[in-house]
Amino acid sequence: MKLKVLICSFISVFIFSNCQEKSKEDSVKANYLDFSKRDDQLTGGIKMIPIKTPKGTFKVWTKRVGNNPKIKVLLLHGGPGLTHELYEAFDGYFPNESIEYIYYDQLGSYYSDQPNDNSLWTNDRFVEEVEQVRIALGLDSSNFYLMGQSWGGILAMEYALKYQKNLKGLIISNMMASAPAYNKYAEEVLGPKLPKAVFNQIKTFEKNKDYTNPKYTELLFKYYYTEHILRMPVDQWPESINRTFKHINPNVYVYMQGPSEFGITGNASLKNWDVTARLKTISVPTLVIGAKYDTMDPKHMEWMSKEVQNGSFLFCPNGSHLSQYDDPKTYFPGVIKFLKDVDNGELKKS
Repeated sequence: MKLKVLICSFISVFIFSNCQEKSKEDSVKANYLDFSKRDDQLTGGIKMIPIKTPKGTFKVWTKRVGNNPKIKVLLLHGGPGLTHELYEAFDGYFPNESIEYIYYDQLGSYYSDQPNDNSLWTNDRFVEEVEQVRIALGLDSSNFYLMGQSWGGILAMEYALKYQKNLKGLIISNMMASAPAYNKYAEEVLGPKLPKAVFNQIKTFEKNKDYTNPKYTELLFKYYYTEHILRMPVDQWPESINRTFKHINPNVYVYMQGPSEFGITGNASLKNWDVTARLKTISVPTLVIGAKYDTMDPKHMEWMSKEVQNGSFLFCPNGSHLSQYDDPKTYFPGVIKFLKDVDNGELKKS
């Protein structure tokens, strides 16, 4: 008789806790698209946030999608100087999971102010910009996930190294922790995989600094971009990707990344960037994403996931630099699982 009572009690507790959890999920889902209590209702989630810099105050563009009090993902785009548009594939996946996410064009990018002053394009200043955006949007360690891809991954790492106390989770997508290591991988691994005659032609253009030559661009798109940036024929590239490349700010891009696609070269400000020795200080739950055909070395990114204190690695076997487009079946389930595992307490700060 006592056994029956114990079993019944256990079942009741189990059902009750499940109902409570289900109720919370249902509540989030029911309110996901409710903007009625927000000050950005009229603009559909868009806010122009003022950013204080050493050269004055400028505004950056942000757009919030959905409501979830516990999962809010701020998206840091690549480039530098590209736009939030490279993340638009997320619209097909995050809303169905009731994940709130924030599009954001960094200062200098198309939808934000674009001051013509190279002294603004430093890692430290961009980190302070992200911090000002966080404060303006009311994000904190109870809900704030930072996700950066490519250059956005550099910025995400730099932010975490200074402000990880504000983070609930960190996602580094398709970015190594060292520009010199990336340069070495591009020069010694990726370049030689191209047809020898093509690689020699590309290197000749670069040696002559003839980066605007249409033939140089043609060779890159035909042999490099469709292999390592986005593994689709160029005429099938998603409109959002074409748009983000159309909207690039070449001044910011060349100043920080350089004109070459084989590494960070010339006088680019990121040329010697390297935080490999500091990764071990990151204790916030961290997901690192790498891909088989990426411009970045997936083995290095797997190493990064082990170097941070609480890391995991997502490998996209069919993906390249924009894995969300050419390997979405791996990319999105992996990212969503990470966000929910952190939210459920399965992954905690070390």
